[in-house]
Amino acid sequence: MGTSPYLPPPPPLRLPPTDPTRQTGKLPRDPAPPPTSSPASPREGIADAAMASTSSKHAKHRRIGEDDGEEEEAEEELGRFDDFTIASSWERFISEIEAICRQWLADGPKILMQKGAETVPSFENLYMVKRELKHGKRVYCMEYHFRKSAKGKYSYWDDDTHSTQLSFGVDEFLIIAPLSASGVVLDDPESTKLLSSVAIALSNCGSNWPAFVPVHDPSRKAYIGIQNMGTVFTRRFEADRIGSQVPIRLMHLEGLHELFLSKFVLSSTDFPAKVKVNFSMKLTYRTPEHDYDHEETLDSEATESIPESEVASQPRKQWDDDCPWAEWYSAEDPVKGFELTTIWGEKMFEESFEMAEVENASSFDADSWLLQPVVSPYMVDDSIGKFVGFASQLHLLVNAFESSAEAQFLEDFVADNSGQDNSKSSVAVPPPSVIDRVMKDLFNDEAGNSNYVEAENKYGRALKGAPSNSLFAQFCLHALWFGNCNIRAIAVLWIDFVREIRWCWEESERLPRMKTTSSIDLSACVIHQKLQMLAICIERKKSLNRKKDTDDAHKEKTSNSMAPDKIRKGSAGAVPSMMLINTFQEMHAPYTQDAPLMTEDMHEERLHAAEAFGNAVGLSGQLERDILSSDMSAFKAANPDAAFEDFIRWHSPGDWVSEDKSDGNPAWPPKGRLSQRMSEHGNMWRKIWNDAPALPVSEQKSLLDSVREGEKVVHYLETLRPQQLLEQMVCTAFKSSADILNKTTYGGFKLMKTKMDQLYATMASTLRSLQGKSDTSDLAGDLKRLCQVFEHIEKLLIFAASVHRKLIDAPRLAQSIFTDYFNYYLPKMGTSLESICYEKEFTTKEKVGMLEREAVSSLFRPPTANQSWRKVLSMGNLLNGHEPIQREIVFSVLEKLSNGHYSSPTPLSTDEQIETHRMYISGTSNDLWVALSVTSWD
Repeated sequence: MGTSPYLPPPPPLRLPPTDPTRQTGKLPRDPAPPPTSSPASPREGIADAAMASTSSKHAKHRRIGEDDGEEEEAEEELGRFDDFTIASSWERFISEIEAICRQWLADGPKILMQKGAETVPSFENLYMVKRELKHGKRVYCMEYHFRKSAKGKYSYWDDDTHSTQLSFGVDEFLIIAPLSASGVVLDDPESTKLLSSVAIALSNCGSNWPAFVPVHDPSRKAYIGIQNMGTVFTRRFEADRIGSQVPIRLMHLEGLHELFLSKFVLSSTDFPAKVKVNFSMKLTYRTPEHDYDHEETLDSEATESIPESEVASQPRKQWDDDCPWAEWYSAEDPVKGFELTTIWGEKMFEESFEMAEVENASSFDADSWLLQPVVSPYMVDDSIGKFVGFASQLHLLVNAFESSAEAQFLEDFVADNSGQDNSKSSVAVPPPSVIDRVMKDLFNDEAGNSNYVEAENKYGRALKGAPSNSLFAQFCLHALWFGNCNIRAIAVLWIDFVREIRWCWEESERLPRMKTTSSIDLSACVIHQKLQMLAICIERKKSLNRKKDTDDAHKEKTSNSMAPDKIRKGSAGAVPSMMLINTFQEMHAPYTQDAPLMTEDMHEERLHAAEAFGNAVGLSGQLERDILSSDMSAFKAANPDAAFEDFIRWHSPGDWVSEDKSDGNPAWPPKGRLSQRMSEHGNMWRKIWNDAPALPVSEQKSLLDSVREGEKVVHYLETLRPQQLLEQMVCTAFKSSADILNKTTYGGFKLMKTKMDQLYATMASTLRSLQGKSDTSDLAGDLKRLCQVFEHIEKLLIFAASVHRKLIDAPRLAQSIFTDYFNYYLPKMGTSLESICYEKEFTTKEKVGMLEREAVSSLFRPPTANQSWRKVLSMGNLLNGHEPIQREIVFSVLEKLSNGHYSSPTPLSTDEQIETHRMYISGTSNDLWVALSVTSWD
């Protein structure tokens, strides 16, 4: 076997000789003789052992024939059985290895798995059993690797192929190494003796398992090995590595091809004209780190006009700058890049110059492309607290909620407690400048009215929090990132927030981020309802003067009208096909006041008061009388000559029994009568009609006392208890955070959409307990588990967004990669508060279609001028100017058994071929690892 001038010479394989007088089945029939250069020949050890055994036998016979005084000792010696075939410790070591191997052979893979065979990490179909053996003062570990199920002929480029299987082209194998820090045998005689021991044991067992022993320094990853392939052939293995200063010739395929040929040709001048060499290659590329600053480069003229100091001060662009969560935090990109694997299937070449053509060929010519995302470590490690996002801040908010029951007023948390131990980082408050910035953002005049309903998830209405982008929702989101979201920081921020609310009320300034509607959303939290009430009160307050001016202008406009119209006020227009009973005039519909607005707590107060006084009907009736009186006054003002019957016809048509013919032509005067309840003596409606003055809405007293109700709202906000505030903040913060994430564009991945809907359902069921006024300690555990679920889905969604935007031109591929990662991550998505650690790494690769290769190649942007000079390209097979991070090659030569020195006297099929030489090469321009296997005829 030839050696390369570029690799250190491997240690020679030394097998012990065979003693022809001891053909007991314990030693192979035809072992290779040891080289003469061995410093400690095993032949001498065996001869010495044999001589010692013979001497021991003669000595024992002499002891038997001695005097009667030694008879008892002789009988004891005769009673003990000595196996003279394993006289030496080395042969006992071989016997022990043989016994273990026989047991493993007898059990087979199925029984070995039942006995507790371990799965080899990262390999689903590969299992391992191991045993410890002692020889002298050294302890060795022997490992047997086997497949769970036979795949038949498998591709060595499969991801489920172990490095030893790929390097040497084997299936199941043994590895024996000393139990030491490195697990490597450093002494050549020891490694040769160890390998010889295993080879003899396997030969005795009749096993064809290949055996390997690590040698040399651990950094070299060097091995020697042997495999008995029956009575005719033996296969030997060796592997070594160059860790630096790889010769230039070995950086290219042509030089590597010549290296392989040198293993079975004496010199380069003896190269045959044409040697049929089978060739297969696997290239792995990794996308360069993406530079988002250069994604949208400035024009040269524009760049020259900007001073260098301003260019340097510009913030660095992040990958998620246009994502919905970017306003609150910048997430680490979960996809650090992609690894592209291109595989060139097995081809046959006859000359070295053909290798140069393969090296210069385009990667698009490869038989298959496989793409794998390089996932950030924080996406794989699920340890609590390592991910910073909405989930981590919500967890801090839940901690603040636990502390909220410690005081009755928020001011108690703000009070100076510098003398206490907990007044350090756990209760730190940002400086006033940060508070001012938050208040300016919340009460920004440009915020305008919020259109927050459109962006909500259809399941979000089940959550009793403030709508997205509303004033209180924005306050909660700011509170998540204010300081470390401790109870003291929240108290300080809330007091300043309420102070700004009071200023808006007193100055009649519109509340930002609040919809200007005349209704209260009772499905939202109470604080949002109160802010809605305050916004309406502010608008009512501001509109009082405007209404007076409008009435004065209306008086001047109607001064020249007909006599009946001179005093008509507050008319919204004539009612079609309706005439007044007493005068031949059209009936006019008046402007009326809206029903008094009430928040959820106001409804509850009225209900409790009614239950306490036992007069629920009376309280409700008083409110109805006020509303009815207002409507009657407005109707009288719009119809000065109207009668009570006219109001009934307009306001309550069911209480008017018409006697007109239904021919479609309204008759005058209208014929009909009041219903029985309206005709009764002392009817309340008629009494209110008689007492109601003719006043338009603008001149009436408002049913809603905006000043009183506005003051009540501000007082409620100023005296809100900490626990009540934190309860509503928790609900709103969860809802608002989920709504922000729900706006993310991730390509419509169905699995992701389903998980988002499940998140809303989980939040609704968990947060419903907060409305039931449950004990704080009972809720804390549930809320923390909800934070854990939220974190899992948040990380998944960020991953989906990153994959989608990087593979936007290959949607099928993006969907498949996300599905692979989703299935990998699914076992982690529990609700346990403990960390669940998995050894398995995400290594799934997705096949790239022919039409998707262009989109994938665009991930490898051509290097910029700055990147080009930093790295000198030494290898071929470039992809858009990027060389592979790893190149793996397999050379092999097949020969018929009847050819050359591989022929044997045993009748064999002439069509059968054997792999005589095989070389696996893996490396880059700075690293080269070579594994060689050679089959020889013994």
